[in-house]
Amino acid sequence: MAKITVKQEEALSIKFSHQMQVGDQRVLDLYFYLPTEMGIDSHTLDEEEYYYAAIVGRRSYYSQGLHLPLVQSRFASIKKRTMDEFRLYLNLFAYQFAVAIETDAKALRQITDANEFYPALADLGELVAQLLKKFRRNEPSEAKWKHYFENADNYLSWFCEQQLLKTLSHGPRSADYSDVSEQIISLCRSEYQYREEEKRYNSTQTRQDANRISNKMLLLRRLIQQGVVLKEELKSLGAGLKKTVTGTVTAIVMVLVSALIIKAQGVFSELTIALVLIVAVIYGFREIFKEDMRNVVWRYIQRGRPKWSRILRDTSTQAIIAKQLVWLEFMRAKDMPAAVVDIMKQRHSQNKIDAQVLHYRISTRVTQHEFQAGYTQIQEQVNFSLVPFARYLERGQAKIYKETEGKISHDSVERRYQINLVVVLREGKGETEYARYKVTMNRSSIIEITQSDLPDNIPAIGD
Repeated sequence: MAKITVKQEEALSIKFSHQMQVGDQRVLDLYFYLPTEMGIDSHTLDEEEYYYAAIVGRRSYYSQGLHLPLVQSRFASIKKRTMDEFRLYLNLFAYQFAVAIETDAKALRQITDANEFYPALADLGELVAQLLKKFRRNEPSEAKWKHYFENADNYLSWFCEQQLLKTLSHGPRSADYSDVSEQIISLCRSEYQYREEEKRYNSTQTRQDANRISNKMLLLRRLIQQGVVLKEELKSLGAGLKKTVTGTVTAIVMVLVSALIIKAQGVFSELTIALVLIVAVIYGFREIFKEDMRNVVWRYIQRGRPKWSRILRDTSTQAIIAKQLVWLEFMRAKDMPAAVVDIMKQRHSQNKIDAQVLHYRISTRVTQHEFQAGYTQIQEQVNFSLVPFARYLERGQAKIYKETEGKISHDSVERRYQINLVVVLREGKGETEYARYKVTMNRSSIIEITQSDLPDNIPAIGD
């Protein structure tokens, strides 16, 4: 598995994911090269607002075998385990099962060719059926354990049904693969009967109300995340420094205003309308320049500093698993690392256009203490929504005309933009590694994400 994976998540979002082990120290930089013609810069996009509204992360314990073909039952000898070990392995398996089918189903929904989509869907349905059967084969008989198993079983049955139905409804239409559609629908029906008629996990009122069943399943998902998904404590940095900057700028502006008022009083010895107007103008300029000066000074002082800190805790033991620092800012050309500049120089001449660079950095230090039994790695997945970028893009389509045997026809073409993404990885004192991706998008969706070659002297991010 690659150290870093970058791929499309939804129509207008990108997800990167990576895994870390005990004692790892990792710095990950992402440089988004946004073409100037997109109209996105520090004046139109507030970094803090973008961070809170469009960047969503999920950090959890991780075990090899994320995708369905590789998922293994982590509790085959479950009767030999204690209650805590049972819940730990149950939650780990159930959570990874859910993440695996969600990941593979999303990838499957990106396929538009029916000849490729339906065989893959059939394989997915078969794997889901096999893994659910393997999961249920280890159902405990003890009442104190059975409750936890039933919660996970109820959720996985419902979630698999929902993902398969959603994938089938979004797939390309083809009468040639009606047997595959019937196979998937039959599996979903059997899961519904198993869940609602055989096991009676949910009441009639819950089944008949979409809101109630959805909220119940959200609750069950939170229960299986217990002990697997890490608790996050996010703190905004620089609050005290910002207050100091605000106070200092205000004091400087007040000194200048006071000096101007004293000067004006020296010119006008008596209280006149002219003096009042001049003082009003002085106070007006004070309000204008105070805010601008504060923003300029604050950006200068904050440049290069982390904006947030995050502590990751085990939800069961409350032990600190990792500490992180996060940066997000628009960078100046002269502050760009030389290797990143060299990577971008390799572009074709027609692609060398002016761009604003949005820089995201996350520095992680993982604890030196061992994780809970059964866990060897933690995984971080971060989604970047491009919706705030898309709102600045041009609407509409143009037409390209052509002549064929005296007849004139036209094709509609859409306005597309290309974002270059350079990923930089530094692990401890090891060699810095790089990767470059091209993200082609329009106003409504990402068209494709492709990885580009690097200069020969630049080390690429490996496996």
